[in-house]
Amino acid sequence: MISILQSLSRTIHYSILLAVLLFIGLYFSSGGFALDQYFFSWLFRYMHVLSGIMWIGLLWYLNFVQIPSMPNIPDDQKPAISKIIAPKVLFWFRWAALVTILTGLIVAYLNGYLHQAMTLGIGSGGGKNTAIGIGMWLGLIMAYNVWFIIWPNQKKALGIVECSTEEKPIAAKKAMLTSRINTLLSIPMLLTMVAAQNLY
Repeated sequence: MISILQSLSRTIHYSILLAVLLFIGLYFSSGGFALDQYFFSWLFRYMHVLSGIMWIGLLWYLNFVQIPSMPNIPDDQKPAISKIIAPKVLFWFRWAALVTILTGLIVAYLNGYLHQAMTLGIGSGGGKNTAIGIGMWLGLIMAYNVWFIIWPNQKKALGIVECSTEEKPIAAKKAMLTSRINTLLSIPMLLTMVAAQNLY
């Protein structure tokens, strides 16, 4: 057991195996599932939740832990964050954002509310469509910020792409402020997503 837990790769592989075994158990204990629209809606919703946890978890890690801690880290230790940890965080951060958006749009399409949600429920009675639509638009804005503002500026701030010495702190501040905008939007976004599933 210790050898499994000492390796992240093995831990994840065994976690997936456990999930597959649970799925098979649920499948046979309930007489099976049809591989229909409901199944694929469930599958993509599961992927949406997994990637969303990764995305928002890393967003909150950056804003609650890494950014506030940077002033307290001695200068000689900061390269460990900027050269090793931050690039890996940003890799998972941006791809989790993309997968969250894509799987969310697929779920909305499979369940027949994509158009109503994207138009915020206008003409379809509001309620659930308005709530999920607001959440979807907030998610789209946040994903745009990740890919087109935070990531390009972080590449400059971290030295992944070349820029002038004067440009680095400006890029870092722009990335940080945009990350804070995403943090500001994350709690209302999650509220609307959960409200759409549970209040209507």
